[in-house]
Amino acid sequence: MPDRDQFIFGVDLDGVVGDHTRRFREIYADIEGIDPESLPLERDWQFSQWGFGPDDYTTFHTIAVNDYDLFRTMPLVEGAADALWRLSDAGIWIRIVTHRLYVNWGHEKAVGDTAAWLDSNRIPYRDLCFLGAKPEIQADAYVDDAPHNITALRAAGNDVIAFDQPYNRDIDGLRATNWTEVETIVTELAAAKLGAMPQQLPGFDAGADRLHRRQGEATGRPPGAT
Repeated sequence: MPDRDQFIFGVDLDGVVGDHTRRFREIYADIEGIDPESLPLERDWQFSQWGFGPDDYTTFHTIAVNDYDLFRTMPLVEGAADALWRLSDAGIWIRIVTHRLYVNWGHEKAVGDTAAWLDSNRIPYRDLCFLGAKPEIQADAYVDDAPHNITALRAAGNDVIAFDQPYNRDIDGLRATNWTEVETIVTELAAAKLGAMPQQLPGFDAGADRLHRRQGEATGRPPGAT
C-alpha cells in the first residue's frame, strides 16, 4: 500500500487511456453490416447519434466484450502510456479505476482481457480496481471521462480532471484534451501537495517501450525478434 507521502492518481480506462468509441464503432458496424464511417465518433453518452434505444448499448456492448474481445483490442489513446510512465517514474502511484464488471457472466473475461491489454500496451500501474459507482478510493486526483463519475467525485471534494469527450463538455472545472495536458496538471497537483515534483527519477530510461528495447539490448537481437 502507498504511504500518504505519495501522490495517488486514479486513472479511468475507457475513453481516457483506451479509445473505446473507435473500437466499439468498428465492432458494432461489423455486427450490423454497415460502414463504420456512417457512425460519428462525436457522440453523446447514450449513443443516440448511432440510433441506439434504451437497451441497445448493453446488448451490443456485451457482444463486443464476449465475442469481439473489445477490452483486449481497443487502441491506445495517443500519449497515454508515455505520460503515465513519466508520472510513475517521478513517484506518482498509478491506480487504475474502471467500471467493467456490469455484464453478468462475463467477469472472468473482462478482468483477463483488461490485464492483458494493460500489459500489451505497457501501461504502468500499482493497483487495478474494478468499481461501479467509483466511490472515494483515497486517491489525490483522478482523470475520468464519464460525466456522472466526474460530478460525483468532485462533489466528494476530489480533484478530477475531465478528459475531454463530446459527452462531457458541459462540465466546468479541470479539463485536459490530451495526455500532455493531463501530465502537466497532475505534476502541478503533486508538487502542490508534496512540495516538489521531479520530472523523472535519475537513471531511468524514458518511454513506454523501454523494457522492450532493453530486452533487445540484453539479447543482442532487435526488439520483438525470436
